[in-house]
Amino acid sequence: MTRQMTLAAYFNPTGHHVASWRHPRAQRDANVNIGHYVEMAQAAERAKFDMIFLADSEAVREAHIDAVSRSVQFVAHFEPITLLSALAMATKNIGLVATASTTFYEPYCLARQFASLDHLSHGRAGWNLVTSAQPAAAANYGHEGQLNHAERYGRAREFARIVQGLWDSWDDDAFVRDVDSGLYFEPSRVHSLDYKSDKFSVRGPLNCPRPPQGYPVQVQAGASDEGRELAAEFAEAIFSPHLNIPEAKAYYDDVKGRMQTKYNRDPDHLKILPGLSVVVAESDDKAAEDYELLQSLIHPVVCREILSTMLGGVDLSPYSMDEQLPDPLPPTNASKGHYDSIVSMARREKLTIRELGARCAGARGKFFIHGGPKKVCDTLEEWFTAKACDGFCVLPPYMPGQHTDFCDLVVPELQRRGLFRKEYAGATLRENLGLPRPESRYAARRA
Repeated sequence: MTRQMTLAAYFNPTGHHVASWRHPRAQRDANVNIGHYVEMAQAAERAKFDMIFLADSEAVREAHIDAVSRSVQFVAHFEPITLLSALAMATKNIGLVATASTTFYEPYCLARQFASLDHLSHGRAGWNLVTSAQPAAAANYGHEGQLNHAERYGRAREFARIVQGLWDSWDDDAFVRDVDSGLYFEPSRVHSLDYKSDKFSVRGPLNCPRPPQGYPVQVQAGASDEGRELAAEFAEAIFSPHLNIPEAKAYYDDVKGRMQTKYNRDPDHLKILPGLSVVVAESDDKAAEDYELLQSLIHPVVCREILSTMLGGVDLSPYSMDEQLPDPLPPTNASKGHYDSIVSMARREKLTIRELGARCAGARGKFFIHGGPKKVCDTLEEWFTAKACDGFCVLPPYMPGQHTDFCDLVVPELQRRGLFRKEYAGATLRENLGLPRPESRYAARRA
């Protein structure tokens, strides 16, 4: 079978560009507008996207109030699992992936929520496994400080194993519902986890039947060494931050190599999807005009503050906007993947803080292109055929405008080239991604 792309649609309320809400084709009240999300989800499903993805934050984004008050992202928005439960009722085929943090959630609660979403959607749920480093989030959950990078990932790996154990609480055939005998479930087919460690104590069983997919699809986004190791062990899709083919290809080969050699996993059972923000229009010139309009709507204070946040809170206020980044930058507890990508780009292209801030504020540290359908698809095809990725996580700069433009202009051209499906392959997210359904550990023992 010809290799085809996987496409995820990553929804921020009004879009991923920091000035998205100011664009005339954006839905300004999107953060609390369920109709907007239904419209976007159904558009993605008509275009045969594999999944919708919703990120999350455990706090109002911390930055200077002059910057935060001019932004939509990570300020006030729907809780993602709740929102996806509503979208499950308005869609039939598209996957529904939400972020939930292993730093602040408890394994039992998270396992129950995603098992429920998988049942509500008839097997379309996915969990984006993240760790949280924001001090504001720690303060909201009663933590005095935050865990360091290695501790967060150590907790995450243990957390993921516990959640999988809880999803196996009930055998697939546990609920016999035999009216004549009066037996609702078979007692031998329910299992307590009885897990104890210095971090967790979880008895089980989970009070939700085994998910239709066995396990909801597990997604990850780490680019550090710890993140790569976590992805190689657990992830079935990765949202990666790379900005060019050589870096993306090196990451792709490294993670898939670890899967095979260290965890005996099939590399085809992991989809690596770089973040890609696209301004597309009928022609290259019209796309360039739209891009320049978006960039013109960014306030300078917002540029600097977002760059500072993406670099882990580095204070850039003492430096002129027309200087390059100080060298060296002070160490931070930021996401290593984003930090390294941004600093590498700044050094390589000798960007000033103003230039780097505008680029990062617009694309949020992701790969950003603009052009007509041919130019956009040429770029996507180049990455895909180089095996630097298995597809893309598409970040519409503003919504609904650029989301519907991508669906209407880019997807048909990808289909014409044979790079993307015209119909869904199956009923569940796993089936559409070509992933196996995991067998319960207890079923294997019974066999």
